[in-house]
Amino acid sequence: MNIVIAGAGEVGSHLAKMLAEEKNNNLTIIDKSEARLEKLSEIADVVTLAGDPTSIEVLMTAGVDKADLFVAVSPASEQDINIISALLAKKMGSKKVTARINNEEYLTHENRILFTELGIDLLFYPEKIASYEIIDLLKQTGTMEFMEFARGRLQMVAFRLDDGAPLLEKTVGEFEGAFDAQYRVVAIARNGSTLIPSQQERFIEKDLLFVICTREGVESALSFSGKPEIDIKKLMIVGGGRIGEILARKMEGAVDSIKIIEQRQERCEYLAAKLGDNVLAINGDGRNTDILVEENVKECDALVAVTSNSETNILTCVAAKRMGVPKTIAEVENIEYIKLAEGMGVDAVINKKLITAGRIFRFTLSNKVRSIKCLNGSDADVLEFIVSPGSKITKGKIKDLGFPSQAIIGGIVRGNESIIATPDTEIMPYDRVVVFALPEELERTNKFFI
Repeated sequence: MNIVIAGAGEVGSHLAKMLAEEKNNNLTIIDKSEARLEKLSEIADVVTLAGDPTSIEVLMTAGVDKADLFVAVSPASEQDINIISALLAKKMGSKKVTARINNEEYLTHENRILFTELGIDLLFYPEKIASYEIIDLLKQTGTMEFMEFARGRLQMVAFRLDDGAPLLEKTVGEFEGAFDAQYRVVAIARNGSTLIPSQQERFIEKDLLFVICTREGVESALSFSGKPEIDIKKLMIVGGGRIGEILARKMEGAVDSIKIIEQRQERCEYLAAKLGDNVLAINGDGRNTDILVEENVKECDALVAVTSNSETNILTCVAAKRMGVPKTIAEVENIEYIKLAEGMGVDAVINKKLITAGRIFRFTLSNKVRSIKCLNGSDADVLEFIVSPGSKITKGKIKDLGFPSQAIIGGIVRGNESIIATPDTEIMPYDRVVVFALPEELERTNKFFI
């Protein structure tokens, strides 16, 4: 696939690195900064082009007329550049185009239709996607990752096995057999690597389990983690940027009180004017533990740290945890810090690069991929397929199809029925199938569904 990415910032660079791992992808990256391009070329096998992505000459040189996918992912402050370059690329011949935005207004149903008619296939707003991920985690407080499929008929949860967890030393088979056909362990992240487990695999301390559940099975699955569910009534948000604002707006009707700590005085005044009566905007530095004490953080049920600095977010969560806050969530943009944050006791981590990459990566697979998510704490991806009639996956029992060894089918939605997959399961046309796969098996896995 020929792919052109306009923007070699954090999101663009991570996406380029991810797509470059696929052997059949040819990538060209456009950016005004030669320094950013040089840094990217050191970590990914890509062609770089220094220039303005709104320049027709630059776009022609990049080969957008022959591109299967054009991604405009310059920083959020350059929204207009992303939209203009995406529109130009589509008119010049790119088959699919997508653009990063920072305006929530563009994502209304009517405006999505408008942009589709103009030629942009997908608009994505990483900060909004991240805020919705946090909301899901606040709804399911016992999990480190959460994802719904087919309007919640199947769900994916992830939890770490700490000292004293009921599952320690039990096998995967013993866990899955505790409640008949309600969940399946699809992967275990252990010591920096991810494995697709057999029924005989034993759980050990610090394992991170990824589990596909029916709606009815979520509560019982999470009970094995040893972590209690928390009823969020008082929420503290450190960082009043776009993510903090969207999160507060969406949560203000669901909790009793919200406190936002924001360092910029003018931003505090803006938030105070825009948000509801149960949201209090406080001017202060979240890195200062004194302000956490002054604002009674120990009385909060959850703290979410979403400043622009990963280290600040991690340390704020660690401090809050030590003060007794039951649930902490940190935005961590340095991918190498994710495991560090989890090791320091942060309950859940959000990373915009991984979230965004998953949304865009779907365009490089078949049109039967309904959704894809790159997971924190794991090397793997979780995908939702819609099964084509006559596809290879419908030709018999799963165990007899030669399905990739480093991929596993977790569950199926068939009409209103949710089914946890077993080796003897037979998949039918138009089923919605949830698959967990390591990156090297994505291409082979995709071919089973087309």
